Amino acid sequence: MTDSRSHDVQSEARSDGRSDGSSDGRADSRSESRRHGRTRFGLRLRRIRARWLRLSQPLLGPLRARWRNSLRLRMMTIAGIISILMIAITGGLVLDRISSDLYSSRKDQVLQDSARATLAAQRQMDASDATDRGAVAALVASVRSTLQGTSSSQLIYVKRQAMQSPSQLAPDDFNTSQQLVDVVSPELSEALLQGDAPQYWQAVTLVDDDGVAAPGILVASTLIFPAGAGTYELYIGYSLADAKLTLQFIVSAFVFMAVLLLVLLAVLVWVISSLVFRPIRTAATASHRIAGGEREVRMPMHGDRHFDELSENFNTMADTLHSRIDELDTLSDMQQRFVSDVSHELRTPLTTIKLVSELLKGQAGDLEPQQARAIEVLGTQVDRFEALLADLLEISRYDAGPITLETEPTNLATLTEEVVDALRPLSESEIEVNQLGGFSPIDVDPRRIRRIVSNLVGNAIEHGEGKPIVVTIDSNAAAIAIGVHDWGVGMKPEDTEHVFDRCWRADPSRKRTLGGTGLGLAIAREDAAVHGGLLEVWSRPGEGSNFRLTLPRGDDTTTFISPVPLVPLDVTPDETDPEITGGWLRRPGRRVKKKGSR
Repeated sequence: MTDSRSHDVQSEARSDGRSDGSSDGRADSRSESRRHGRTRFGLRLRRIRARWLRLSQPLLGPLRARWRNSLRLRMMTIAGIISILMIAITGGLVLDRISSDLYSSRKDQVLQDSARATLAAQRQMDASDATDRGAVAALVASVRSTLQGTSSSQLIYVKRQAMQSPSQLAPDDFNTSQQLVDVVSPELSEALLQGDAPQYWQAVTLVDDDGVAAPGILVASTLIFPAGAGTYELYIGYSLADAKLTLQFIVSAFVFMAVLLLVLLAVLVWVISSLVFRPIRTAATASHRIAGGEREVRMPMHGDRHFDELSENFNTMADTLHSRIDELDTLSDMQQRFVSDVSHELRTPLTTIKLVSELLKGQAGDLEPQQARAIEVLGTQVDRFEALLADLLEISRYDAGPITLETEPTNLATLTEEVVDALRPLSESEIEVNQLGGFSPIDVDPRRIRRIVSNLVGNAIEHGEGKPIVVTIDSNAAAIAIGVHDWGVGMKPEDTEHVFDRCWRADPSRKRTLGGTGLGLAIAREDAAVHGGLLEVWSRPGEGSNFRLTLPRGDDTTTFISPVPLVPLDVTPDETDPEITGGWLRRPGRRVKKKGSR
């Protein structure tokens, strides 16, 4: 029992430790995320933004690309938005002011007109001596005519005020339009009953004879009838349709002027941007032509101090580059001539030495073992020296200028299989060929492609440490790729940056088993480049290397994606590795002459 309890306590302690550790780990990760700005809210916003970009890409993708790539579009759009905001704010303030002033002016006119009509009617009643119902009725008819004749509005409503004692002489309520009866609010009647001001008014909506609604003002006042008939409320309605039409005309004119102003601003911004960007476009065109080989191109002057300074500096830079290129061309010609001359001069004595070596090798049976071994080493070194001379001549041809390609339709899958079959006897390890694509022929120089594949497979044999080698060929609509993967010693990241340099070796002390010259990968990269392709490498110490050759299908293909991954699928990538899929590749520029397909 004691041991069991002790075991339980220890288990609980370990579980508590694990929970504490996990809690601490989660806290550390949360604090780390906050320290790098990756809060939960921020991550959610990024996910929403990524989802929005993905969903809107078919519709808004071209617009976003145009926005990123056009400074003129951004400038015109920003200028247009600022102009629209300024016009909208200014127009809103001006129209609001005009509307307020127009309404205030019309209201003052309405109040004056109502006061004039009310005073005229009240004077008429004060001058009347009506004492019976018939006389009061005649007075009412006369007052009605006076109100209609004095007021500019024919919308009149007269009713007896509430809270009064009944009277036999009190006339009936009357109106000229039923809508006035409907629009009189209890608040206005209450204000007229309780207040002591001569006039009250409220904003209402009136309908004209055509059934069109228009804003209006209802003015209320009181009339005192004689003979104790009582106090009556007078309501006169005024339509503001004329003010509405005036305001609509002003708004229409302002909108027209605003649109015209925006069009003029757009034209002005376009013209100014054209004038401003013309020197920049000229500089871009000149630099593009210079990059294309037209070294005599220069920028003209533009009549502006800053742009003229840009032109002078650009032209000075072009002159300097021209002179430096001439100097480099001269030195390059001298170097190429020297290498070519030396190579040709060495070929004659080398041929003689090779003949002597073969002659001695034929008599090796009569010599002592040490002498026979020396003759064998001599023959091997002579062969290596001959290969080195051939590589030097090939490098000098690349340095000399345009390369002539003898292209023909070639099945790269078959070519790769033939190269691997030729090298299998030299390999101690198994070489596997995975043909996933690349069966349709493309126009290439088969001699150069064969040399690339042979060099890559030979390097894998030499550095593969006897482990299996996998050669993969695949294709897509734009490119064909060949990958050679070994699980040998591998290279450090800094070594992969120099692996295509001439005569460079990652381990100078390492013995060459296949007699390489140190120029094979440099020539292979140039062979790939003249085809518009790329030769890349991934490597990691102790995990091997993967070389990938990617060739575009046509001369008009400038960007493409390799169908073979650069980072092997059985490797866990880290931050030092390139993208797993390789990403978009850009065709390298090389001066090439092609002979017609045979």
